[in-house]
Amino acid sequence: MIPFNKPYLTGKETAYINETLNSRHFSGNGIFTKKCQAYFEQHYGFKKALLTTSCTDALEMCAMLADINQGDEVIMPSFTFVSTPLAFVRQGAKIVFVDSRSDNPNIDADKIEALVTKKTKAIVVVHYAGVACDMDKIMTLAKKHNLLVIEDAAQSIDSYYKGKPLGSIGHLAAFSFHETKNITSGEGGLLAINDERFINRSEIIWEKGTNRAEFYRGKINKYGWVDTGSSFLPAEMVAAFLWAQLESLEDIQTKRKKIWERYYSVLKSRSEKKGIRIFDVPDYATQNGHMFYLVCKNVEQRTSLMKHLKENNIDTVFHYLSLHLSQYYKDKHDGRALPYSDLYTDCLVRLPMFNELTIQEVDFITSKIMEAPLK
Repeated sequence: MIPFNKPYLTGKETAYINETLNSRHFSGNGIFTKKCQAYFEQHYGFKKALLTTSCTDALEMCAMLADINQGDEVIMPSFTFVSTPLAFVRQGAKIVFVDSRSDNPNIDADKIEALVTKKTKAIVVVHYAGVACDMDKIMTLAKKHNLLVIEDAAQSIDSYYKGKPLGSIGHLAAFSFHETKNITSGEGGLLAINDERFINRSEIIWEKGTNRAEFYRGKINKYGWVDTGSSFLPAEMVAAFLWAQLESLEDIQTKRKKIWERYYSVLKSRSEKKGIRIFDVPDYATQNGHMFYLVCKNVEQRTSLMKHLKENNIDTVFHYLSLHLSQYYKDKHDGRALPYSDLYTDCLVRLPMFNELTIQEVDFITSKIMEAPLK
């Protein structure tokens, strides 16, 4: 079986974890945490980077920093993972879902402004498959209406919009290092802060609502409880694992991009014969080799394709279910139809994508797609 995903190990993870164990510093914010955070700040230009135990935690910190309260409205796509709205729902927000684009699953920036009200406080964008949303339109709109922009960049490490790293454009951003991502620490995440007014409070929220960070920098002679927060920082062993991955990021990205390009070059000119769509990357964006997906004509065709591939020992998956139709939120949604979100829910299929996938295996997968008896 060619698996859908296989987490990649660089070979240094165990050595760095052992280094942490030998140091007797097991809790967070140690040497490896600081190394990782400095890397993100220096390499991608984030004003502040804080490791978290998950991308969900990073999003929850975003909701706290944005001061989301009961009755505030937050605009975001329906085609996303449940963590994206959940972080804001927990703060009491009303989620206003927007449809996806016709040419890719990202939020349709042209449909946002009509949904802005006096209660709107933030726009959350999700860079699906590591391909950027139309950020100029979104940032211009946010400035016009005095709204915060939060980038759910869970899939977007080392991807760019007009030369700017994803996660560096909005006021705040969240990344994931789950084992399905390009680089991993098993679980794990990152909060990126690009607006200086949020830096001091982010450290307080990160450290259980205390001003402990200022204490360790010698700015105060004792620390105490000064704000809301939680224990968002990961154990030092998690940071050590991530550091091994960061050291190999360039090599990982080079390999994954080659796999993506092979899929694209083989399927782009041939898939239309099967009625399957392959999407181009917009001129303003890059692809980071996070995933390769197809969009079938309908759910029946997708089911048939996935069954055929499984019979040939190829593991594929579909992706998000439209959240405006979810059991939890369907009665809270305003009733608008979101047809493209539903299209991707029913028709999108993700192909195997991992660092150790060979070009020969990619060619085998694409050959079986073209052989599939699809109607």
